[in-house]
Amino acid sequence: MEILNKPKVIISLKGANVILTGYRFLDRKGTFYMDDPDNNSYLYFPLAGEQGLKSAITPTLGGDIKTGQNQFLLQPVSAEDLHNNRSTRNFWCNIEGKGIWSATGVSAEQQSYKFSDKKEKSYLEAGILWHRITRESGRYGLRSIITSFVPVCGYNVEIMYIEINNTGSKPVTFTPTAAVPIYGRSADNIRDHRHVTSLLHRIKTTDYGVQVTPTLTFDERGHQKNTVTYFVSGVSGSGQKPAGFYPVAEKYIGEGGSFDWPEAIVRNLPPVKPGAYIEGYEAVGAIKFEKVTLQPNENISYTILLGICNADEDADKIISEFDNSEKVKNQLERVKSYWNQKCDVIYRTSDGNFDNFMYWVNFQPVLRRIYGCSFLPHHDYGKGGRGWRDLWQDCLALLIMSPESVKDMLINNFGGVRIDGTNATIIGSVPGEFIADRNNITRVWMDHGVWPCLTTKLYIDQTGDISVLLKENTYFKDRQVVRGTKTDDSWNPSKPPILLDRYGNPYYGTILEHLLLQNLTAFYEVGEHNHIKLRNADWNDALDMAPDKGESVAFTAAYAANLEILADLISQLTDRFKTDTIEIAKEMAVLFEDDINLYNDSEKKRKLLDDYCHNCYSGISGVKTRISCEQAINSLKNKAEWIKNHIRETEWIEADGNTGWFNGYYDDHGNRVEGICDGKARMMLTSQVFTIMSGTATDKQVRKIISAADKYLYEESIGGYRLNTNFHEIKTDLGRMFGFAYGHKENGAVFSHMAVMYANALYKRGYVREGYKAINALYRQAMNFEISRIYPGIPEYFNNEGRGMYHYLTGSASWLMLTVITEMFGIKGINGNLIIEPKLLKEQFDNDGRASIELHFGNKKFRVFYVNENHLDYGSYLIRYIYIDGKKMKVNGEKAEITMDSVKQLDGNKTHEIIIILDK
Repeated sequence: MEILNKPKVIISLKGANVILTGYRFLDRKGTFYMDDPDNNSYLYFPLAGEQGLKSAITPTLGGDIKTGQNQFLLQPVSAEDLHNNRSTRNFWCNIEGKGIWSATGVSAEQQSYKFSDKKEKSYLEAGILWHRITRESGRYGLRSIITSFVPVCGYNVEIMYIEINNTGSKPVTFTPTAAVPIYGRSADNIRDHRHVTSLLHRIKTTDYGVQVTPTLTFDERGHQKNTVTYFVSGVSGSGQKPAGFYPVAEKYIGEGGSFDWPEAIVRNLPPVKPGAYIEGYEAVGAIKFEKVTLQPNENISYTILLGICNADEDADKIISEFDNSEKVKNQLERVKSYWNQKCDVIYRTSDGNFDNFMYWVNFQPVLRRIYGCSFLPHHDYGKGGRGWRDLWQDCLALLIMSPESVKDMLINNFGGVRIDGTNATIIGSVPGEFIADRNNITRVWMDHGVWPCLTTKLYIDQTGDISVLLKENTYFKDRQVVRGTKTDDSWNPSKPPILLDRYGNPYYGTILEHLLLQNLTAFYEVGEHNHIKLRNADWNDALDMAPDKGESVAFTAAYAANLEILADLISQLTDRFKTDTIEIAKEMAVLFEDDINLYNDSEKKRKLLDDYCHNCYSGISGVKTRISCEQAINSLKNKAEWIKNHIRETEWIEADGNTGWFNGYYDDHGNRVEGICDGKARMMLTSQVFTIMSGTATDKQVRKIISAADKYLYEESIGGYRLNTNFHEIKTDLGRMFGFAYGHKENGAVFSHMAVMYANALYKRGYVREGYKAINALYRQAMNFEISRIYPGIPEYFNNEGRGMYHYLTGSASWLMLTVITEMFGIKGINGNLIIEPKLLKEQFDNDGRASIELHFGNKKFRVFYVNENHLDYGSYLIRYIYIDGKKMKVNGEKAEITMDSVKQLDGNKTHEIIIILDK
């Protein structure tokens, strides 16, 4: 076949659909370039390492650095602090005969002409977890290039590598000084005892820098001895030590000075020498170097380390890893290589900008693993750690990139499930560590049982490892019982949070048992309309004010899909292990009751659940029982089908002949939330996503939902599908979202997560162009920098002006990866077999009719090429031939299957090429 001899396709990075006005990509691995990034407010970029250091950096080197809620090197910042805060990373040049210049652009003088024709030019180049700003001063004849990154060599340090170049025609003599204010304490102290905690500071100067080791960590509940040192160290590119230091903030800035016009720099005051020791002041890592003269075109470099280490560790020894410019450059290359290996899915379509956008989306779940949902400027509401929902959804991306590495994590995660089907809500830093709630409030999110089933199903499909269902784990135990409605006063909080049997031994149940428990208990916890109670919220955390009569129809549909999945998994177990029974806790048997009269009676369902929960109030008998697989499968399928029929019969809203949608919620007065109210449509996207995805919506209903969503929710200029219409009401009987301004966050913003799940649901049901419309709208908005004002990647949402908000840390990245790979490119697993079922539209193929993707499957690396030489659209082409490493296989259909055994036989040390010929 001629295609086998054709050269590899290199697709232009020029986007077919998007013109990048803010930045442009420089390669195929997400590296981008941008002019004058400091012309944009609220921009920030993540820098982090595997050891725990988490930074945020702005175009003028603002932001912060921390390892956790209680260890901030730089002062904590929220989004508004990015333009208010002067406590930034800085590097000064006191130029003889001319004045002082900030290589970062943060000086009172430079700020004064920011909006004039004297403004300096700046340029940004950045890639996965490295950031470089170039700044040129025509006035002073100097250029700075500052590269920032966190190394992967095991230290909690951020590197600030500064290169200063003389761009003028005459020699320039200047005295360089790096200056980084050292906050050195908990984020809680930003207002709470800010001055008092400075009295704990013990500051010393060493050969290379300034170190701050507080005596205590200040906490009104009980002070603790401090165990960490915060430091700023520096060395020239040739290894020269600093000339001295300005370690105390008030002396550095002087009376009437500031961090952007410090007296020590302006007046070139004599520095403190190594060996100084100061107690009880705010600190600054101001490091002065020897005066230097640069000839025209000559440059000099300096390396500044901003770090956190153990108090008994010698921070000065860390500098030896970075004490010349070659070492720093080598460390930077290690960083680039290390993180690019984490983004090993590479896309090739007609639009190179989309491919690079998706490369950044690949990396966002990795950022969530590092940052959790906190520690970036917009994510100022958390104190670290990931929530239960985040944990399982981030695993979706990991399962696509490296499923074999996820198994132990998956099994460990089930240790957070309680025996009543609820779960701990926060994941600790140690595998298997769970926290009941971040704020010690008893709460139940009714959607939490949905996600583990979806993630486990994906793992089994990707690996074929159905035996994972038979692995065992413990259950989480605390004072919260009966699904958060009662308190077990006999519980001793000093004990390990593990459920015990009647003999005092930890109780172990299979992963299948955990999954069944989560989904069956949800089936019985219903409100007066016989849908699952909303409790403290579902996926939409802002639906948090209907704990009594609130119901979530949307997630009732999601649980129906799960019950079907579990029935299918039990059937697979039956086939694989030739068994006709499954083992469960004796107390659970009642949950498999299969009676239509029970299903129709919400009061009886609640009574059954209450009885079960009280049987497991303080512990469990530990006795196991076996039920037949046939009984379990029938019970699960009947429950799922009952739910779907119930929703179809009671919640469909027929607006007109062309549009309709499902009501997805009841408020705390027991009233239906969606429909036509005073002549205006009330519609929520979430309600449609799960009814479509679960198969509850018929094909006729899906078409009407699409029409309604396009009519009432879609707005091209802000990224596509809004989360809901404007209810014009502050619904205190449903949730705080209605207190938000419409078009912001959960109240009617384009919420990426649910918009992507809408696309996923449509692709799954065969509505490919409609699914593509949702994804393309999000992509175009994210890449429209003039409006979105964000770096590459997908944000949590777009506000009413179309600006990207809460960038980087969003579960929508995992769902977007999953959708693009498994639905759009059609590369997925089914019980470990590799399925190829492309749903690419004709405009996604390049001019030669090609598109490709590189990824791992079954622990093997694949490069899959699609060849559509006749430029056919989806629905018009079939798979005619497949070539695997040049070997031809005849196929004729919409999808092809490569068995798990065939995949296992492939060489694991090479990239295997699969070429798919598409034609009529």
